[in-house]
Amino acid sequence: MTESVSKSCTAFDGPRRLSSGQLTDVALAVKAAADDGSPRALLVFDDATGRVIDLDLRGSAADVIGRLSQHEAPDRLASAGSDSVEDEASGSRGRGRPKLGVVAREVTLLPRQWDWLAAQPGGASASLRRLVDEARRKDGTRQQRRAAQEAAYHFMLAIAGDLPGYEEATRALFADDRRAVARHIADWPEDIRSHALALAFGARDDSGG
Repeated sequence: MTESVSKSCTAFDGPRRLSSGQLTDVALAVKAAADDGSPRALLVFDDATGRVIDLDLRGSAADVIGRLSQHEAPDRLASAGSDSVEDEASGSRGRGRPKLGVVAREVTLLPRQWDWLAAQPGGASASLRRLVDEARRKDGTRQQRRAAQEAAYHFMLAIAGDLPGYEEATRALFADDRRAVARHIADWPEDIRSHALALAFGARDDSGG
């Protein structure tokens, strides 16, 4: 387990939402429920991916948090080491050169494409930068939607795979049809239904159908 103790997650005690928040807080809530002898399955989900997070609940509450913190420390050190290597590499490029500056590289285009770029405001370089930025924005939106769909799918698969309407709901999910998803999961337990919709489409009250 290499989970970040500050990541956002949600725990379920059977069909009931038990706790939401940082992993450390949620882990303590799950530990308390387990110690109280909850007869239902206790599942913790990563809010970013919808995947189940495995927690080691042995020992005291302090033991649980201690293990989470110990696993996070090596990750932080590795990240810091990577940053140092990057800084050294950027420093070797020469004095006075900005770390995040303009990079000149060869671009091969047809004559008509060069003519079009040259006729745009700011010239070819500025036009290329605008085109790249616009493509990145569009790709970013698509990637965010796909990530949200995947998160909702993993959550639904783990906790609602045997509930009525599951298959229809997943098809509607990847068709990006919120109304259809809400319709197919209308009879699911309220906490599962609301969390699935929040992961897939963002928080909103769908109690009205």
